[in-house]
Amino acid sequence: GKIITESEVLEGKALIFDEKIVDIVDEKKINKSDYEVIDVLGNYVSPGFIDIHIHGSGGSDTMDASFEALQNISKTITRCGVTSFLPTTMTMPKDSIYRALENIKNNKDKVEGAKVLGVHLEGPFISKKYKGAQDEKYIIPPSYDFIKDYLDVIKIITMAPEVDEEFKFIDYLSKNKDIVLSMGHTSCSYEVAINSIEKGINHATHTFNAMSSFNHREPGAVGAVFNTDITCEIIADFVHVHPEALRLLLKIKGTDKVVLITDSMRAGCMDEGVYDLGGQKVYVDKTSARLEDGTLAGSILTLNKAVYNVKNRLGINIVDAVKMASLNPAKVIKEDSRIGSIEIGKKADLIIFNENMDIKLTIIEGEIVFTA
Repeated sequence: GKIITESEVLEGKALIFDEKIVDIVDEKKINKSDYEVIDVLGNYVSPGFIDIHIHGSGGSDTMDASFEALQNISKTITRCGVTSFLPTTMTMPKDSIYRALENIKNNKDKVEGAKVLGVHLEGPFISKKYKGAQDEKYIIPPSYDFIKDYLDVIKIITMAPEVDEEFKFIDYLSKNKDIVLSMGHTSCSYEVAINSIEKGINHATHTFNAMSSFNHREPGAVGAVFNTDITCEIIADFVHVHPEALRLLLKIKGTDKVVLITDSMRAGCMDEGVYDLGGQKVYVDKTSARLEDGTLAGSILTLNKAVYNVKNRLGINIVDAVKMASLNPAKVIKEDSRIGSIEIGKKADLIIFNENMDIKLTIIEGEIVFTA
């Protein structure tokens, strides 16, 4: 196989692992009788993908707030090469959000597929103007009291900086180094965006989508993403963002600062039809998921397809394309000492795929959890 590390593709090598990665050695030096051997038949051996923004898949949604839903999402996405993820909430009634948070808190270590690393809280602290597919009637101002009981499970908070009076919420939360504050669903001006970044915003949610766009007289939130070193997500289905806009983002930010996400809703890995997201009807065809008025409502993208798109359609080399779905997201949520790349001592979260990024095998902490 061809082993994809943080900086190169290794050939003629063997990867030795149990629960963690033990060594990478010359293939010829392996005494096969000493090991259980998996021959990957010349395919790629890659670090597992990490999806830090995913609402659902396989017919289930984070907001279903049940162990069965979390388990189904967790198992379904292993088919797409995901070995860990952040189930992502929606702007819904307070009780619904709390049920989802409680469910994740109580069950995150019990799922049998991709590992749950925590929660991405998307809303309810967002802009009404750029609400996207979020329900406006449940949008509220940022509140520490709203989240204080779940600080141990929340990894990312998507919020609109302009709705945070004097940046008090951002200023206070920025002291908690375990939580990433992300600018998203925002109508903020360039100046407000820059000021919020100086206060503690350090990430951008699905860049270009649901944020004030770049204009030469008003650079907006997108301009602030371009002009600072914050990390940023992108939905690389080429429906949410034009391929050349993504190429421009990569030229400006570099491949180290861009994170591939799916923003997938429950219709991910499912047939076309009518589904729901955040209590609203969503119409799904082969390429997208939309509300009745045509607004994009999450996606049906898979992470292996996102990696394929940036590699094959934008010409990004495979090392960087994989890094944007593995090491980069791990760094954003400060999990890169344990996962995110093929390195001795890190968890054996590994995937095998071919040139088309079809997942052949998914291994989590040394255990095979999916075989094509």
